[in-house]
Amino acid sequence: MTVFRLIPPAFVLALAASLLMALAPFSSRAASTPLEESLSHDGLQKTRIKGLDLAYMRPGAPLAGYKRIQLDPVEVSFDPAWNPTRSASRFKLSTEEREHIRAGVARIVHDEFARELQAGSGYQLVTDAAQATAPDVLRVKVGVINLYVNAPDTMSAGRTRTYTLSAGEMTLVAELFDAESGAVLARLVDRREARNTGQLTLSNSVMNAAEAEQIAARWARILRKNLEQAQQSAKH
Repeated sequence: MTVFRLIPPAFVLALAASLLMALAPFSSRAASTPLEESLSHDGLQKTRIKGLDLAYMRPGAPLAGYKRIQLDPVEVSFDPAWNPTRSASRFKLSTEEREHIRAGVARIVHDEFARELQAGSGYQLVTDAAQATAPDVLRVKVGVINLYVNAPDTMSAGRTRTYTLSAGEMTLVAELFDAESGAVLARLVDRREARNTGQLTLSNSVMNAAEAEQIAARWARILRKNLEQAQQSAKH
């Protein structure tokens, strides 16, 4: 597991490639017109969700009716400009090392979402394919793209210590679907930076993993709390 910087993306299936260009200049300011069109092209409308940069919802989406969640495998891709070397080294990362980083980020994000979504209200995760399209199942598809690692830690023997100000950044891109019909109910985009200590800190796989877990848990917690609020609102 390692450190990362992510450039704001979008996770809209075949639109993903074109969205890379639209999202590149995005930070905390208002979304550009191409981005707005890409995220709302199938009827979703922009809304505000506290803690997230961008949120688009289908008007009247019945988020209160779901009791179970199907969590897709997390997809992670690197920034095309990323040309990494091993920490404190001039040697480039191998394909195997790059895959180890990608798979590590995917696993952490998936595990944190699984843990958080089952907390509190206790959403049950669906693992049986036969139940995956039941009417009470919400499908959650989470992605991280344009991953950029500041100081990859391959844990090789005799490596030199590396210090960084921050583990880096990452951006969530997620879609929520009605599992039975396949209709997209929401799209979410949020960019997060790891803690900047203001001073050089030893960078290693343990610290990097902890930062990734913290960011992923925050995303999942925001999603869970909003689903719980929808449940509560439906009761009144």
